[in-house]
Amino acid sequence: MSGWGKIGWAAAAGVAAAGVIILVLRAQSLPEGVRPIVWDKEVCGECAMAVSDPRFAAQLQRVDGVVLNFDDPGCLFRYLTDHDPEVHALYFHRLEGDEWLTGDQVGFAPAAGSPMGYGLGAVPRDTPDAISFDEAMEKSRRKDEEDHS
Repeated sequence: MSGWGKIGWAAAAGVAAAGVIILVLRAQSLPEGVRPIVWDKEVCGECAMAVSDPRFAAQLQRVDGVVLNFDDPGCLFRYLTDHDPEVHALYFHRLEGDEWLTGDQVGFAPAAGSPMGYGLGAVPRDTPDAISFDEAMEKSRRKDEEDHS
């Protein structure tokens, strides 16, 4: 085989490898909907405690495909504040029932017994007396400041 033949095969192999990489990257699409959580087995993306009480669970899906679960909405808010991730989607398990609310559907109500003591549970945004996502995030931030002062 001449020198050009070897170069041609190497170039063809390189192009083929690049094509495979492109196909694999395209196949790895971002999640659609909530990724299932294995209760009591997965840990919170902020505090590292087990995610065990569905009533307070939350999930963040980043644009890079990483999915993080949280045991308390306040932990998700702290993660957002501390890391400023590029968010693909946010989900909050409804305080009552077995439903997930998206970041644009959610409001928050006082809730005793939240795992990390933030005292907020996810409810539909139009629930009477519910506070907004931004208000809940600010309330969580203030609690963190009080706890660390």
